[in-house]
Amino acid sequence: MSVKPEHYDLIKKPIITEKATMASENGAVVFEVAMDATKPQIKAAVEGVFGVKVKAVNTTITKGKAKRFRGRAGVRSDQKKAYVTLEAGQSIDVTTGL
Repeated sequence: MSVKPEHYDLIKKPIITEKATMASENGAVVFEVAMDATKPQIKAAVEGVFGVKVKAVNTTITKGKAKRFRGRAGVRSDQKKAYVTLEAGQSIDVTTGL
């Protein structure tokens, strides 16, 4: 599968947290993706960019928190995360760059 420029627009960055590290032990990788990205688009983008076979894609939308910035009320933007489960034997090293 070839890499298309829009694949890089869908996948913003990998998420490296304690929960994401626990998911990686089960063959899953977590990415922050565009809010309008669909599961088939995310699957095609990950397969195209990283050259791996994707088994499943689960997504979550995290609503932005109300926070204070320099004494003024503000709201963080919403985030969409994709939990990408890879086929057995496949792996992506997110600690290195693209």
